[in-house]
Amino acid sequence: MSSVSWGAGRAFSTETLETAEAKVLASKAFVFEELEKELKNSSDAAVLLDILQKTMLHPLCTKYPPSVKYRRCFVSELIKKHESIATEPLDELYDVLADILNKEESTNCYKSYLLPTGDAVTLLETVALISQGTTGLVTWDAALYLAEWAVENPAIFRSRTVLELGSGIGFTGIAICKTCNPKAYIFSDYHRAVLEQLKENIHLNGFILESETVNHTKMKSQSHRAEAMDLQGPKIMVAELDWDSVTKEQLSELQADVVIAADVVYDPEITLSLISVLRQLSISKTTGKPPEMYIAFTVRNPDTYHLFQTELDKVGIGWQVVPTNTKTLFLYDLHSNMTLLKLLL
Repeated sequence: MSSVSWGAGRAFSTETLETAEAKVLASKAFVFEELEKELKNSSDAAVLLDILQKTMLHPLCTKYPPSVKYRRCFVSELIKKHESIATEPLDELYDVLADILNKEESTNCYKSYLLPTGDAVTLLETVALISQGTTGLVTWDAALYLAEWAVENPAIFRSRTVLELGSGIGFTGIAICKTCNPKAYIFSDYHRAVLEQLKENIHLNGFILESETVNHTKMKSQSHRAEAMDLQGPKIMVAELDWDSVTKEQLSELQADVVIAADVVYDPEITLSLISVLRQLSISKTTGKPPEMYIAFTVRNPDTYHLFQTELDKVGIGWQVVPTNTKTLFLYDLHSNMTLLKLLL
């Protein structure tokens, strides 16, 4: 067995297509340099076949294929590594490449991430950073970062009601629902196309929305897996939340124990709206303590980050930086300046 690890936590396709090739080749998670050294030392191409079976030929990848461009770049890189050693050609590599070259690129693709439990999160995403007037139809690095932290800290979510602000297409929430056993999980967003894609991804991962449980009764006998998810998993809801118009009463009805968000601190124009929602949520609990709040984001502009901190201080919400994740479960830009804040109410 090869010493190179290609197991749980690796993503078959993990970045937007504009940067996919560069991220794959540069990322430490795929350790292509280590692979090349191993091939030169052993001249054994079996490791390449093993990688191919666990990625491009994996049942999950064949059922829910990543983008054509990503697959073509990935297999081409494997072929380059194979050609760097003196050995017979591997027909399997060229067969996979030939099959990909006959495919047409689509505006959507699947991205699948393996969890430490062995389960997977599969998402349908767009291949463009901006689509239908929103950036919410792709998964951003902060969502992966927040999910990693959640997987390492399941007790924060276990048997509690979780509200996610700006859920996008659902990666963080689905990962938490599959690994942290919350009592209920409330996804929220505002853009119509994002909400539709979010619901589709929730269904894609075997969950049933709370509003659909009545209509789901007849379907239970037809799908044992869906039934098991429905009985054992959390109550899942999708809420349409406009930060500019949502009322205290609407937020109070949610009664969240934990509030999280990923990559919502990126635009000064929405900062005041976000702060207003966070403040209302901090006083919306009718019983027990105020909700715990965690906000993860990539610091692209220090001024925007400092504005967020300043506005938190103005409304009396403190904050502290949560220590960095100890494990990298998902493939993202490790050089990005990502931060996770715990808000102090």
